[in-house]
Amino acid sequence: MTDWRAVGYGFVVTFLVGAIGLAIPGLGQLTAGLVGGFVAGYVARGGLARGFWHGLLAGSLGGLVVGLLLWLAIAVVGLAGGPVGGAAGALTGFGVFAVAAVIALVMAVESAVAGAIGAVLND
Repeated sequence: MTDWRAVGYGFVVTFLVGAIGLAIPGLGQLTAGLVGGFVAGYVARGGLARGFWHGLLAGSLGGLVVGLLLWLAIAVVGLAGGPVGGAAGALTGFGVFAVAAVIALVMAVESAVAGAIGAVLND
C-alpha cells in the first residue's frame, strides 16, 4: 500500500531542492531527485521494493507538476495572440507537457534508486 505522506515529503523536498538547484550552479536537478527519493524511501520504510516505489512516485510527481506548470504558462502566453493564439499555445503547451512527462518518468528512476537506499537504511 502506498504511503502518500512519504510521497508528499519526497515531492516537497524534490521541489525545494530543485528550486534551490536552479539558483546554485552545481547542485542541479539530479541532486533534487536523489534527495527527494531518499526522503520518500526513508519515510516509507519497508525494504527495497517499497522504497523504490515511493521514490519513483515522488520523483515522477515532481516532474509531472513542473510539466503541467509549463503547459499552463505556454497556454497563457498564447492567449496574447487571441483565440487562435490561445489554441496554438494550448497545443504547443501540451506537446511540451508530453515531453516533460516522459523525461520526468525517466528521471524518476534516480529517485527510485535513492528511495530504495533510504528505505533500507531506515529498516
